[in-house]
Amino acid sequence: MSDSLPRVLLTGFDPFGGETLNPSWEAVRRLDGEVVQGRRVVAEQLPTCFGDSLRRLRAALTRIRPELVVCVGQAGGRSRVSLERVAINVDDARIADNAGKRPIDRPIVRGAPAAYFTSLPIKAQLAALQAAGLPAEISQTAGTFVCNHVFYGLLHALRDKPQIRGGFVHIPFLPEQAVAHPGAPSLALDTIVASLRLIVDTALTTRRDRRVAGGATH
Repeated sequence: MSDSLPRVLLTGFDPFGGETLNPSWEAVRRLDGEVVQGRRVVAEQLPTCFGDSLRRLRAALTRIRPELVVCVGQAGGRSRVSLERVAINVDDARIADNAGKRPIDRPIVRGAPAAYFTSLPIKAQLAALQAAGLPAEISQTAGTFVCNHVFYGLLHALRDKPQIRGGFVHIPFLPEQAVAHPGAPSLALDTIVASLRLIVDTALTTRRDRRVAGGATH
């Protein structure tokens, strides 16, 4: 794309864990090229691999120079779109990534802070999603697999760039995936795409987040 519109970067992952697709990539690529609040959406696929995912993300940040970044990942077993609050500085993999790597208790960035908070207005996004009848929640953990790896790496890369907002969203299985996981919840692709579009729109139009409850008791 050669237009001069400011950019929004959306990222999704390739399939992992025996799946043949990843809803995060299926959703963000549906939004590729759309214009939201005068900004052009650019979708990038990241590998579900420790290290390589961050190298690809950093290259995309340099090439695209976005003013907003929303990374998206699959969270099989969750029933709602999850707006992630905090990324922690640890890789602790229950399963191997797509390159066969399985780091345990390893810092993502040695010597860096233990955690970063999202710079997205997640309370305003939650309110907007719920008002639109879209299932959503605030999540207090992005896990310790490649999703958290990318989330932390993104916020570390943006630590000295307050003009760029960034964060992470987890989404459930698609229905065609849930068939192979009896009892697992799912969301239709159209619902996920609509949710991500509203998440981007709200981030671009909200400078001060809302003060509403979004915590957890456990």
